Amino acid sequence: MMNTPICDFVRSYAKSEALRFHMPGHKGKALLGMEHLDITEFDGADSLYEADGIIWESQLNASKLFGARTFYSTEGSSQCIRAMLYLILLHAKKTGRRPLIAAARNVHKTFLTAAALLDFEIIWLYPSQTDSYLSCMLDAESLDKSLSHLEEKPVAIYLTSPDYLGGIAPIKEISDVCHRHESLLLVDNAHGAYLRFLNPSLFPTDLGADLCCSSAHKTLPVLTGGAYLHISEAAPSEFIHQAVNALMLFGSTSPSYLILQSLDAANAYLSDHYAQRLRAFIARVEQLKAVLTKRGYLLRQSEPLKLTISAKPYGYYGDELAELLMEKSIVCEFHDPDFIVMMLTPENTQDELAKLEQALLAIPPRSPITESPPAFHRCRPVMSVREAAFSACETVPVIESIGRILAQPSIGCPPAVPIVICGERIDDDAAACLAYYGRESCTVVL
Repeated sequence: MMNTPICDFVRSYAKSEALRFHMPGHKGKALLGMEHLDITEFDGADSLYEADGIIWESQLNASKLFGARTFYSTEGSSQCIRAMLYLILLHAKKTGRRPLIAAARNVHKTFLTAAALLDFEIIWLYPSQTDSYLSCMLDAESLDKSLSHLEEKPVAIYLTSPDYLGGIAPIKEISDVCHRHESLLLVDNAHGAYLRFLNPSLFPTDLGADLCCSSAHKTLPVLTGGAYLHISEAAPSEFIHQAVNALMLFGSTSPSYLILQSLDAANAYLSDHYAQRLRAFIARVEQLKAVLTKRGYLLRQSEPLKLTISAKPYGYYGDELAELLMEKSIVCEFHDPDFIVMMLTPENTQDELAKLEQALLAIPPRSPITESPPAFHRCRPVMSVREAAFSACETVPVIESIGRILAQPSIGCPPAVPIVICGERIDDDAAACLAYYGRESCTVVL
């Protein structure tokens, strides 16, 4: 089992009963109960963006586990996404290329805030077909054709995999296409930290991605906000040298030591037969999926730790199913009119899985709902993301937004995937799509 230098230091300090004439202001006294473990940077405690001690050692432990150079974030994958894109812009400058990035349309809204801050140009990539704006599965052949038709190749391709519904892109094939066209591959792998520990690994940097981020807190036993930036050994060498600067540019100078301890403790957890526990748990999840399928539920093909139900074929809206489960104190990750998504991990007990199974089996099937979701819609861009995001704006009802230019992403979190992109003109179809997914208002350019 790996050592835990951050945890060991903080626990030793807490036991020392030292007089705390430093931040934080609670001075280790209990209001919530964990204050004695909440510290700041001082001699011996290291510093996240100048790490050369216990944090540096812990990050090296994580790097060994993930097979890539790994850096910590205490501000989720959002910080890492911005850092990845900043590194790409540095690379573009170094190689004399324009900051042109091609991205699958189902990006997290953090991608858009990064575009507003960093001012890069975007080519949007669309799937040949999809039944939800949350999914944008690209195949290598289609990507190859799209890139072949471009006079100017993008400096990077950006994908979300796994997506919110659990779809996993063919990273190996896509990475081969990207590199053949002299484009780097970036993957928002926020929902897939555990993929490294499957056999074979489905982790993006193992399959050819140059950069990826993973939210440890989404699928590992880590406190909310704990995340990783991973840099492949095959990526341009300057990425490792500039990674800390990239993270620091978008991060707080007061990173949470509670989250750092959580990431540190996760190294020991992952090194202690986690792969075997994960394999056994996935086998149990597969049994659950088989039982539900036999009952008549239509399950969307997804990554192993997601249970995504297409609700309408069972006779319900996804929102209805979520409400029925909530009545039994079962809280799902996400729901909309079409889907209900549950995220599972080995921290869910066998008893919890059994209760979930019983609750779903207790819901009787009804006649299928045949209403289709709105088609994946493409609005016309009339401003750059940056120009729109930094324009004077106002919030109006969706019905009054038709003909206006979107200023800010009009979607909540979860799922934080924009239906319309900043700088696009909202038309009738887009307004209908926003209304279908429950958006009552949006922010538009004045």
